[in-house]
Amino acid sequence: MTQKTERKLIVEHASTILVGQLAVMAFGITDTLVAGRYDQKALAALSVGSAVYISVFVALMGVLQALLPVLSEMHGAKKPLEVGRQFRQGFYLLLGSCALGIAILLSPNLILEWTQVPENLKHDVSAYLSVLSLGLPLALLFRMFATLNQSIGKPKLVTWIQIIGLLLKIPLSIAFTFGLFEIPPLGVVGCAWATFWVNLAMVLLCLGLLKKQALYKPYDIWRRLEKPDWRSLSTLLRIGLPNALSVAVEVTSFTLMALFISRQGTTAAATHQIVTSLAALLYMAPLSLSIATSARVSFWLGAEDPLKARMVMKQGFLLDWSLATIVSVLIYFLNPWIAPLFTTHPEVVSAASGVLIWLSLYHLGDATQVMCFFMLRCYKITVMPLLIYCIFLWGVGLMGGYHLAYEGLEMLNVPAMPSPKTFWLSNTAAVFTVSICMLTLLNWVSKKSVQERT
Repeated sequence: MTQKTERKLIVEHASTILVGQLAVMAFGITDTLVAGRYDQKALAALSVGSAVYISVFVALMGVLQALLPVLSEMHGAKKPLEVGRQFRQGFYLLLGSCALGIAILLSPNLILEWTQVPENLKHDVSAYLSVLSLGLPLALLFRMFATLNQSIGKPKLVTWIQIIGLLLKIPLSIAFTFGLFEIPPLGVVGCAWATFWVNLAMVLLCLGLLKKQALYKPYDIWRRLEKPDWRSLSTLLRIGLPNALSVAVEVTSFTLMALFISRQGTTAAATHQIVTSLAALLYMAPLSLSIATSARVSFWLGAEDPLKARMVMKQGFLLDWSLATIVSVLIYFLNPWIAPLFTTHPEVVSAASGVLIWLSLYHLGDATQVMCFFMLRCYKITVMPLLIYCIFLWGVGLMGGYHLAYEGLEMLNVPAMPSPKTFWLSNTAAVFTVSICMLTLLNWVSKKSVQERT
């Protein structure tokens, strides 16, 4: 394929994935809007509870996403039955992931105590996480279905299901939170129940499609589940575990930031929730491009053409940087009108507007690092990204922000600055450093792959 054809293919797949990802992210935006209008305490509890849940869910999803490069390579090597077999082996990873995730969500007290979450939020946060633990297996099962479709270059069905899920989520969140007819008002816990029922509906649709659609017949998905293939599972785990830990470091840097910021009161927690929700929404565009590009890069690596894989990777980065630049400029200039969309509280609007300036810069670094992360995974490089994340996202971003916010820097005579803005400043510096390190590593790895082939 020509560069133009590959670029067109990446854009088509990424656009489809993006629509679906935006629909899913709109779940969180919906909950933020609904909880914010219910009361400020509900919004603060949602900030803490969703931070904990997302950390658990995304980390476990990182294990299952090991299937993406493996299935894409099998697709590129023209081995459809192997695609189906590897997909079924993924169910063993799913079972272990669900057990771990449910245990954490049902016992959040240690996390809440360690991070000193205010007492008036703990009950609502625990109840919120308990309900979400019921839907965790459903959410992870849907992600497996999405990964299968992305690996074979057919993401449209996933997107349609996600759009249907959003159409269900909006009225259900309103009904369960505020109460409707015979449903009593449940506050922030109502948002969790809405998510559970939406996940159930989406999984039922997935199972129906896997059973009936001719698209999946070459992969023989419904063949009897084989015994654990430890060679296949070890390959998946070698990719999945460091991948999951990397994602966990990335997400927990946000989770712990939310929990540390909650010490500053409900205004600060609500401010961080607004900025984090927008950051996560914006992240969907580079994430979608990364998923689409990585599927094509792994396809060409499976077809034993590393030169083509490197060419496709470059196309992905050009698209990623172009879009991220446009988005960052828009955030900067539209800043005064963004925060009022989320809340009517003047003090929260003022605080959030100050933090959004940093988000406009942060997004450029975030878009770069996520593309690097997915590309390195195509080359089975997962341990070095983990180390880079630990050193800079935790060390520089999170702990640097904590020291600046609550302790200051005595050697430089910098006083403590307890504000959400302080954490976002340090996190922006960290993500740019991560991007530089990972770009350097990726360039070396991809060049080496081409040289070994030639």
